[in-house]
Amino acid sequence: MNLSNYRHMDPNLLYSIINTKLRNDYADLDDLVRSHDIDRDALEKRLAAAGFVYHAEQNQFRARAEHAS
Repeated sequence: MNLSNYRHMDPNLLYSIINTKLRNDYADLDDLVRSHDIDRDALEKRLAAAGFVYHAEQNQFRARAEHAS
């Protein structure tokens, strides 16, 4: 899948695709963005806007944890 249009993808679909690629094909997020020539900061912001944050320890994006008030 070509990720060059990630800015226009449904964020839930993007989240799924990125995590699948991280799990199956890439050592980490830097490796993925370098391979696809995409801006890491822009990708993280796009997913963060939908509530997903990258966890390097698990090499995946996860839903942002809600903090109890």
